[in-house]
Amino acid sequence: MYAKSLLTKARQIDIEEAEMPDEIAPDQIRLRLATASICGTDMHYFRHFANAGFALDYPVTLGHEACAWVEDANGHDFEFGQLVAINPVINCGTCENCQTGDINMCPTKRFPGSATTKPHIDGFFRERFDFPARCCHSVAKGVAPNHLTFAEPLACAMHSVNRAGVQIGQRVLVTGCGPMGLLAVVSSVAKGAEVEVTDLKPEAIAAAEAVSAKGGYVIGQTAPPDSAYDVVIEASGSPHAYNQALFAVRKQGVIGVLSLIQPSEVPINLHLNALKEVSSVGSILFTHEFAEAVDLIERGTVDFEAITAARFPISETQAACDMMADRRAVGKVLITPA
Repeated sequence: MYAKSLLTKARQIDIEEAEMPDEIAPDQIRLRLATASICGTDMHYFRHFANAGFALDYPVTLGHEACAWVEDANGHDFEFGQLVAINPVINCGTCENCQTGDINMCPTKRFPGSATTKPHIDGFFRERFDFPARCCHSVAKGVAPNHLTFAEPLACAMHSVNRAGVQIGQRVLVTGCGPMGLLAVVSSVAKGAEVEVTDLKPEAIAAAEAVSAKGGYVIGQTAPPDSAYDVVIEASGSPHAYNQALFAVRKQGVIGVLSLIQPSEVPINLHLNALKEVSSVGSILFTHEFAEAVDLIERGTVDFEAITAARFPISETQAACDMMADRRAVGKVLITPA
């Protein structure tokens, strides 16, 4: 028996006991959760039982950011007790997109804890689970699970930064210092860029500075200079922030859209796109960046503790999600077995 959290309806998470199947599918290994973390996508499902127009058909376990200990390698090249990073994207491996490395564009990819996959696959906010061996990545000994759980969201941030073409010496502005914005700071700094940030909360800007942002602007009090940045990474999900990005980016600069900006009645100043010849590039998930994220974590140069808000056991997943939903957290909220 093992414990699992289950989103049964909007804002309602129950804890249940479940049994693992007797047999493991040939392509999978059996894992025991080390650490998971809550994503903004999880919060959309928590608030609305839906995300980006996709509604859950029935209760599901959330969570797609995690690392785990190998409990049964099932004939694959892993050792018992080995810590692995988990890439949650189960791509087909055979389509044209997969063949060119664009696994995020695979039309039949499956994803845990998501309404986009039918039937739904339970996510990682549970003590034990089976997952495809090819999605599990060996890591160097001594890597902290509380850091390795950042691999998936860090890969997403890296993909946005790569798509925006961030280079050494560039000035970068990150709008929004939620977990993804903070990881966009980490990713841009790793590229050698000079990074500034915006956010509503001074404490969020302080968190960004803890991972090497040069400074920031508290929205409503100060504002970044116009046409000053080579690249702006929009990580807040606010249409107001996208407007700010259009003003802040230099002529012929790039806006990387890391967030999912929801439809709204806020007018977007698209004339600036034309007048300044701004390029706007979206991003979703990642391609080769998962391995790069693991490598950066293994190097131990990033203070992930500075961008960790809190830790909760699986039994308190409801409280963890409530904390995120109430926007009390600055940084990542982690889920642990106990």
